Amino acid sequence: MTCLPPGISVVVPVYNSEGSIPELVRRLKAVLDGTGLPWEAVLVDDSSGDRSWEAVCAASADPRIRAFRLARNSGQHNALLCGIRAARFDTCVTMDDDLQNPPEEITRLLEHLTTSLDVVYGYPEAERHGFLRNLASRLTKLALQKSLGVQTAGRVSAFRAFRTRVREAFATYNGPFVSIDVLLTWGTRRFGAVQVRHDSRAIGRSNYTVGRLVTHAFNMVTGFSTLPLEAASLLGFVFMFFGICVLAFVLVRFFASGGSVPGFPFLASIISIFSGVQLFSLGVIGEYLARMHFRLMGIPGYTVAEVREHESGSADPKRSDGK
Repeated sequence: MTCLPPGISVVVPVYNSEGSIPELVRRLKAVLDGTGLPWEAVLVDDSSGDRSWEAVCAASADPRIRAFRLARNSGQHNALLCGIRAARFDTCVTMDDDLQNPPEEITRLLEHLTTSLDVVYGYPEAERHGFLRNLASRLTKLALQKSLGVQTAGRVSAFRAFRTRVREAFATYNGPFVSIDVLLTWGTRRFGAVQVRHDSRAIGRSNYTVGRLVTHAFNMVTGFSTLPLEAASLLGFVFMFFGICVLAFVLVRFFASGGSVPGFPFLASIISIFSGVQLFSLGVIGEYLARMHFRLMGIPGYTVAEVREHESGSADPKRSDGK
């Protein structure tokens, strides 16, 4: 196990947030300087379409701020994984770039990261999103809770603090589908949650739409659990039992009255139902096979195109390419 120095690594995935980066960095500095611990901020630009990378590079003039730019848009969790793997201190904090997670609440997370916990989530009393976005967020949390059996999953959020050593459990994970919350469960079951302030988004609008949340929930459940396969099996068993009951009814009616059950629409409906269940089950199996195929192809979850950071004791930032 790698021994990391005491300190705080704040990982922030950045996407189309050029307007909020300067204020985010200013508030992070004020909060982290007040902890009295060494710290760094790892800003990972997920191939933004605006001038976010320029804003991140400007912030990296401070040697405590490290900037990574991904070669293509890989997704929030993939960008987080990149930053978490780059963290240098023993405590890691992740947060969004839109200031809805107030940097001032980081100290509240750290206070609750006691020796009995490895991960602490900061959950809001009321999320400042639209109805559909809140609904999709709740469905995502429910999917995580049902598929993993972690009760704290109902309070997961992008605002989390955890012990960086937990990342060793997924150090070798490499695939296009990433869920940080699932990966954290590979390394620990000691989760906690604390209520924090959640501000309204002051600049722009959320890039995490309802559709993306639903897609993430689907990727999470099919990529890291067998719940859909179990559901398909159960559904197949239920309709098989229903079919046996229909067959029994037909046979009893035939021997009792000497005739078959009239009504082609009835039989056609039963056949359609069975065909639909079969296609659904095949679709679920096909989804798992497709994910196995993509993983065997070795597609990386992210590719780093450029890095801006200061070498220890040097004032010159370096640039590099790599995965």
